[in-house]
Amino acid sequence: MRELSGVPAFSAERLLVLATGSLGAAFLPYWLNWLRHGYPRLDVRVVLTRSAERFVTRQSVAAIVGKNVPLDVWPDAPEPGSPHVEYASWPDTVLVYPATYHFVSRFAGGLADTPMLLALQCTAAFIGIAPALPPGADRSHAYRGNLDALASRPNVAVAEPVPTMSTHTRERDALAAAPLSALIERVEKLRAEAGA
Repeated sequence: MRELSGVPAFSAERLLVLATGSLGAAFLPYWLNWLRHGYPRLDVRVVLTRSAERFVTRQSVAAIVGKNVPLDVWPDAPEPGSPHVEYASWPDTVLVYPATYHFVSRFAGGLADTPMLLALQCTAAFIGIAPALPPGADRSHAYRGNLDALASRPNVAVAEPVPTMSTHTRERDALAAAPLSALIERVEKLRAEAGA
C-alpha cells in the first residue's frame, strides 16, 4: 500500500503504536503525521506509557490521529471490556516507538504488568521494536540477552538503534531509535519471511 514516493511499502491495515519514556517520544507527532500522509488508509491507534508523557502529550497525539490516546495503565474505575484483549486482537501490526531499555527488558522477560505488555505477550500481530538506549547499553550483557530472546519470537522484529549525541554526555555515545521508516521495513521483511 504505497501512497507516496519515498515511503516503504507497508501492508498493515490496523496499526497500534506504543510510545515509551524515551526522549525520542518527543518526535512521535512528526512520525504520526508522516504515517498519515504516507499511508492515508492506515487505521492508527496510539497508547502512551506514563513516562512517555514527560516528552509528548496525549492531546497532541490525539489531534493527529483523531482518536483518544489512552495511557498504558490498568483503569482504577470499573470499565466495560478489557484493554489488553482489545490491544492484542485489534491490530495486525504493533510498533513500539521508541522502546526504552526498561521496556525491552520487561517485554523480553515475559512481563505482563500493564495492558500493553500483556497484549504484546499474547498477540499474533507482527511487532516492531525500535530501542533507544543510553551510552553503553548496547554492550550490556542483559541487553544482548534480551535481543536474543526477542529474536526467538516469530512475530517480533527489532530495528537496530542509530548513533546519536547523548543529552547528558554531549558525546556521540547514545543510541536513538531507528527512523520509523526503517522499523516498518524490518516488520515488512519479517511479514514476507512469515508468508514464505
